[in-house]
Amino acid sequence: MKDIVKAGLGIIIAFLLYTILSKISPPLLQTLNIFTLVVIYFSIARGEIFGALLGAFCGLIQDSFSLGVFGISGLTKTVTGYLAGYISGKINVIPLARSFIFIFFMTSMELLLWIYLCSFIFSAGVNIGKGLSLFQPLNTAFLGSLLFLFLGKLKKNGKEQNL
Repeated sequence: MKDIVKAGLGIIIAFLLYTILSKISPPLLQTLNIFTLVVIYFSIARGEIFGALLGAFCGLIQDSFSLGVFGISGLTKTVTGYLAGYISGKINVIPLARSFIFIFFMTSMELLLWIYLCSFIFSAGVNIGKGLSLFQPLNTAFLGSLLFLFLGKLKKNGKEQNL
């Protein structure tokens, strides 16, 4: 239950950041995927089933911001959440360099799957924002690996103070 509350708080923070960034700089949203960071973080912590369910929920929230087909982000984030939980169960992805590579790989896979699904549904080309969306895996991995490092240190300091 505690993890569901934490995930809900993460979704609320991502929602607020997404809303604020859409007002400040819409092109910045194309270069950063905040909801994917929430999905990957909780997939690592709770596993593939929790990650897939959270990914579906976060994807549908992200779809509500777009004018495209409702559900594409839900599908891609479901796959991302499941794979992130599964892979992180097999490989330690916590160190900084590994988390950067892992998040970069997961966001790249999600972006490619999203492009494929969009091109499959729409006969016209996919809008990648003059190429800005191609920077999304790199920027998300950079921000995510630093954020995961910071959250890991906070969690470690909190446990040391409780002892």
